Amino acid sequence: MDINLLNAKTLTERLRSAFVVENRWLLYFQGLGNTLLMSLFAVCIGVALGVILGAIIYTEKKTGKAKILAAICKVYVTVIRGTPVVLQLFIMYFIVLVSVKNGIVVGSVTFGLNSAAYVAEVARAGLESVDEGQMEAGRSLGLSYSKTMFKIILPQAFRNIIPALFNEFIALVKETSVAGYVGILDLGKVPGLIQSRTFDYLFPLLFASLLYLVVVYLLTIIEKFIEKQLSKSDRDGGKKIITGGRKKCKNRS
Repeated sequence: MDINLLNAKTLTERLRSAFVVENRWLLYFQGLGNTLLMSLFAVCIGVALGVILGAIIYTEKKTGKAKILAAICKVYVTVIRGTPVVLQLFIMYFIVLVSVKNGIVVGSVTFGLNSAAYVAEVARAGLESVDEGQMEAGRSLGLSYSKTMFKIILPQAFRNIIPALFNEFIALVKETSVAGYVGILDLGKVPGLIQSRTFDYLFPLLFASLLYLVVVYLLTIIEKFIEKQLSKSDRDGGKKIITGGRKKCKNRS
């Protein structure tokens, strides 16, 4: 298309060409759906694996056990964090998972494994933020190390790292925009497809950016709501403890 012809188009014509013609608006929401699907599966993989990695590194640091496992985890974290995610995507798509035909699956696994390295450090920091007396209290009650970790330490650490986990989810949503490099139809890929037909990048890029912004904003609202509820439950729990203590004092008197 001649550049002068493009300049001669009105904004209405450019908008119609970007969204209405051939039902192109459906492409944006199809791409958004794939982006959210990949992000959701990836964050599940990342959190599950990352917490395990972080717990192993934490255990080795505190007890000196599982040194070989901890060394493997540290190497994994270092390698994943030290290499670009787009190269990891190429390796998974063209080499490791070349037999898998579903690009969404490949993307989910790749971004999940990448996320796990960052969640591992978040989980380790969250575990270390729990007072050491909690572990001692659990062991004094006769609980094993593993039961103390799962029943006492991990729940408290999880509450501390919820904001960081949401930030990781938000980062994943935006990070999946590189999935288009291997032909996966995510939201970041859609503007290029539409531009190849209209020779106009302006409105496709603006609308894709707007959709990313809306998703991130909604996730931020959810994060703030959860933080508020947790803070409220902490305050209510503290009030109950204080009230219970006062009642006991009155009864004794």
